[in-house]
Amino acid sequence: MFGLGAAQYYVTLAITIAALGLEVFALVHALKTRPDAFVAAGKRTKNFWLAVTGVATLLGFISLGRGLGFLAIIGIVAAGVYLADVRPAVETVQGRGTGSHQGPYGPW
Repeated sequence: MFGLGAAQYYVTLAITIAALGLEVFALVHALKTRPDAFVAAGKRTKNFWLAVTGVATLLGFISLGRGLGFLAIIGIVAAGVYLADVRPAVETVQGRGTGSHQGPYGPW
């Protein structure tokens, strides 16, 4: 019989797998980005962000199947900071981002 505890386990497992995917995506993006793009964007060095996203991925892997504990949340936040702040800045420097700040009705 499929109980509530089993359903909670599978939902938590799906969330931790999605979080691990996010952390791996951040790590791969940091690996593929040129080192000078980080400095040109006014961010920390590539080695710093490789360490941050690498530790985030490690924490996500460790917490896989154990739930969203404190370590998992730290990893998600670290990868989220990279993806929300650093990634758009280095994409703009490399000419891949829009950087135009255009909304649906014009610039914002």
